[in-house]
Amino acid sequence: MANRVSSGQPRKQRKARIDAPLHVRQKYLHARLEKKLADKYKLRSVQIRKGDTVKVLRGDFRGREGKVAKVNLKGESIEVDGVTVHKADGSEVARPIHPSNVILTKLELKDKLRTSKLEGE
Repeated sequence: MANRVSSGQPRKQRKARIDAPLHVRQKYLHARLEKKLADKYKLRSVQIRKGDTVKVLRGDFRGREGKVAKVNLKGESIEVDGVTVHKADGSEVARPIHPSNVILTKLELKDKLRTSKLEGE
């Protein structure tokens, strides 16, 4: 499958996203960087990874900040520590959040490859 969908029809746009392979889906999981980080790395957005710290900008948990506990490529969502909902039986489950609704405030830089990419080496 090509990365670019030539059709403008919404149903084909949706189908292309749903049927996209995982290496293409990674590109959908980018989030904006906080102003300080954006200036430092000269980038607007980067891919979200487990361990990054994010701030929720939209929804019921607006303003909540926490570490990314899980990244779900198939569902195009992330789970953030401290963002949970109560089920009817009383148990707590993580609330999935779309990456477009968060802003990255701190990056996990243990990976040397990611660090070198961010610094443009």
